[in-house]
Amino acid sequence: MQTSGNGLNHQEERYKGNNLSNGTRRTAVYGLLTALALILSYVEAQFPVLYAIPGIKLGLTNLVVLIALYRMSEKSAFAINLVRILIAGFLFGSGVSILYSLAGGMLSTLIMILLKRKGKFGMTAVSAAGGVSHNAGQLVAAMLLLGSRKLAWYLVVLWFVGIGAGLVIGLLGGLLVRHLPADWNLNCQAKCNVSE
Repeated sequence: MQTSGNGLNHQEERYKGNNLSNGTRRTAVYGLLTALALILSYVEAQFPVLYAIPGIKLGLTNLVVLIALYRMSEKSAFAINLVRILIAGFLFGSGVSILYSLAGGMLSTLIMILLKRKGKFGMTAVSAAGGVSHNAGQLVAAMLLLGSRKLAWYLVVLWFVGIGAGLVIGLLGGLLVRHLPADWNLNCQAKCNVSE
């Protein structure tokens, strides 16, 4: 077996190098996913037809949250989503839109984390639950800000929309996660659970 001067073979040296650069890789992936989430937020904002019905969104940024959740860690998913909400709110929204996005986005991420921890749900189901809880969080925030419970009936509409969008995003997320390079498993010791 060929060794270097310090007695380590080339495979061990490469492994050691990867460990040393893991923090740098993680930072780069954080930046990449946050930038991708911001781009998707901008793209989503370019579909005004969807906003004819309040609360109706494609949920494209949830793709990024799913990638972070299944390929990095729970903290990563939470942090990337929080940073994305704040930056996108300042760039494309307003103070009120940031509040709505925080209510929906943070609740959605929390629900997805809890369901993934159970180990009984695939990514599609986790994403669908995230879509529903995102809409529910935003509706509750609207009811509190407007001081009116009359909006509660609208939860039925948002429920179906959230499930539909969540299922589509979950299927796309599953495809993306399965086709990412193996070295994107920044937190998975074994194969990540990305079953549908």
